[in-house]
Amino acid sequence: MQNEPSFKDHVIVACGTLIPELTYLKNSGFLDAKKILYTTPGRHEIPRELEEQLVKQIRVAKKYSQKIIVVYGGKFCYINSDDPYRTIDKVIEEQGPGVSRIKASHCIDMLASVEERDRISKGEKIWWMTPGWIKYRKYVFQDWDKGMAVENFPKHIGGAIVLDGIGFYDRYSEEHPEEILEFSDWMGIPIESREVSLDRLKKLLLEQVK
Repeated sequence: MQNEPSFKDHVIVACGTLIPELTYLKNSGFLDAKKILYTTPGRHEIPRELEEQLVKQIRVAKKYSQKIIVVYGGKFCYINSDDPYRTIDKVIEEQGPGVSRIKASHCIDMLASVEERDRISKGEKIWWMTPGWIKYRKYVFQDWDKGMAVENFPKHIGGAIVLDGIGFYDRYSEEHPEEILEFSDWMGIPIESREVSLDRLKKLLLEQVK
C-alpha cells in the first residue's frame, strides 16, 4: 500500500529461527530495513548466550541506525534462572533509547495468535514449530538427547504442527523426506503443517514503526 510505513530508517535484530519469514518479507519488498541482523537460532535454551549475542548485534545495528527493532519474544524466549527478574525487555532497555521489541511472547505467537492456535489445535496439546525449527533443528535442539525427546514430545498428543506462512514445509518434505521422517521418529510424534498468513508478523513489525 502506498501509505504503508517504511522500515528504511530501521535495523532489525532477530532470532535466527525467523530467517525464513523475514527473508520472505524482505524479498517481497515489505521489509525494506537498512539491515537485518540475526542471532544463532535456538538460543532460548542458553539464555546467557542469547543475551551476549543480542547485545552484540544491537551494538552492530547502532552503526547503521539509532532505530532498532528487536524481533524476539518476551516471556518464553529469555528465561534467566539465575536472575528471574532479569527479562529480555530489561536487557533491551539497558541498550539505550531507540531500541524496541515487537509485542509477542515467542516466535509461534508472531505467526498465530492464541485464538488462532486454539482453532487449529481444537483442544489438543500441540508442539508448535515454525519453519526455522525444522531448518535449524540442530541449533534449536542442540543439547537434547533421546531421553529429553521422550520426556517432552509424546505428551503432545495432537502431534507437532509447523505454522507455515511461506510454503516451506511441503517443499522441504518433498526434497528431504528422509529428514522429516527421522525428525518425527526422534520426536516420537507426527509432524504436519498448517498454512498461516504472515499478516500478524507484518502487523507486529509495523506497530514498532508507526
